[in-house]
Amino acid sequence: MDRLRPLRPDDAAAALAVLIDAVQSQAVGFYDGAQIQAWCEHARTHADLSAALARGSGWASVDPAAGGPESLEAFALRDPADRLSLLYCRGRSCQQGRASALLAAVEQDAAAEGVRCLRTEASQLSRPLLERRGWTVEAAEVVVLAGVEFERWRMLKPLKSLPLAIPTLNNGGGPGGDDG
Repeated sequence: MDRLRPLRPDDAAAALAVLIDAVQSQAVGFYDGAQIQAWCEHARTHADLSAALARGSGWASVDPAAGGPESLEAFALRDPADRLSLLYCRGRSCQQGRASALLAAVEQDAAAEGVRCLRTEASQLSRPLLERRGWTVEAAEVVVLAGVEFERWRMLKPLKSLPLAIPTLNNGGGPGGDDG
């Protein structure tokens, strides 16, 4: 059975593997080949996930039956406290409620810490999920990763005081766009 646990600094290598898998398996149709390659290359060469995981706060969706680094199926990170900086799910594990469960946990943590509004920069892949969970687009922007342009959206989610509870995964999946 899958479960959520706190994201740890020693999850960096597994988190990078999840990120690369997510981009390679789910970004087709949203991005062209050059963009997918640039996104992965940027992550491999510029992402200091160990430092981000040590600084930030987040959750991992794990499959204990898989064992080892392969057990990390999805993760979400706040860095700094008011920013969702990373949200990725392996292709084999998308559409299972993992991203929604991770977002709920991140939002609950932030609200419990007194954060009144979360912000993020969403990809074309994550924007539909975030909108379904109550995030709104503030503005579009273009960024360059590894020499290739990407359009993304600055998004916001006002938070209310939430009861502290860790959500459970809905393994039944669901209809609609990315829940990866």
